[in-house]
Amino acid sequence: MKVAVIGAGSWGTALSQVLAGNGHNVGLWARKPEVVRGINAEHRNPRYLTDSVLSDSVVATVSYKDALLRARAAVVVTPSNLMRGVARALSDVVDGDFPVIICSKGVEEGSGLLPVEVFEAEMGNAARLAVLSGPNHAEEVVEGVPTGTVIASSDEGTASFFQELFASEGFRTYVSDDVVGVELCAAFKNVIAIAVGVSYGLGYGDNTAAMLMTRGLAEMSRLVVRCGGRAITCMGLAGTGDLIATCTSEHSRNRRFGKMLAEGGTLKEFSERTHMVAEGALACRTIATLADAYRVELPITDVVRSVVWEGADPRAVAQTLTSRPLTTEFYGL
Repeated sequence: MKVAVIGAGSWGTALSQVLAGNGHNVGLWARKPEVVRGINAEHRNPRYLTDSVLSDSVVATVSYKDALLRARAAVVVTPSNLMRGVARALSDVVDGDFPVIICSKGVEEGSGLLPVEVFEAEMGNAARLAVLSGPNHAEEVVEGVPTGTVIASSDEGTASFFQELFASEGFRTYVSDDVVGVELCAAFKNVIAIAVGVSYGLGYGDNTAAMLMTRGLAEMSRLVVRCGGRAITCMGLAGTGDLIATCTSEHSRNRRFGKMLAEGGTLKEFSERTHMVAEGALACRTIATLADAYRVELPITDVVRSVVWEGADPRAVAQTLTSRPLTTEFYGL
């Protein structure tokens, strides 16, 4: 079948290659005309994953309507701050039962809504919506390196549809009905990856990184449970799996951004240098909306936010974490 992929960044490009490898035709929407030209003329994305040769079944366009023409499903892979605009654009083109899977990771600023909630608000019919998340670095997925991901939907049929659409020998897909848990894990792990990057940038070691990852997982679990998700989801691919990959890999943009912060860099410099969005930078601010609403304590998230947005000195705020009162390992679950 034809599948529309909305977003031609590294993740959208990689997922397009997965779908093409499964025999599907892909209409890939890209914002920049030079990306469209590069993909259609040379089968390479000139901005992202530039060394990877894409299937000729991937055809790029700057038109939503062209990407969606005769498509049977849409895969949304845009930065989280563009979610609502994308949802509105899709609602003008597709019918009320058209399946959409959201691969963007974040929380909407101001409203505190998760991506699937934004799409439901703009498009209706939550049963046709799904989300995809896991330890999936685009640089490896596009080359067929074995990986696993989780697809969550409130509707079993929708989850199964997308599970079969993406599943391959190198891209294993598992299903879940915990949409809230999967989406919050997806957003939260980027914040912890920034913290880990900062710690390495300050010269701390693997012990510190491991502490931040596991205490970050505890924060993640507290928020997921209070928002209506399940704690066990945090132990799966979207939680622990993605947390490990994002916090430890050199592919991780959020980890790299954190390290750059510790070395005196800024969010603007990172974006200009990489042409990428460090989703954790926005998430550490938007997650605070949920933390305040549900009265959940998130000390690592608070510290990351103070460094990214308030200009706090990384080494000074790191000391506020190590001087916190001692408590039991698991609380608030």
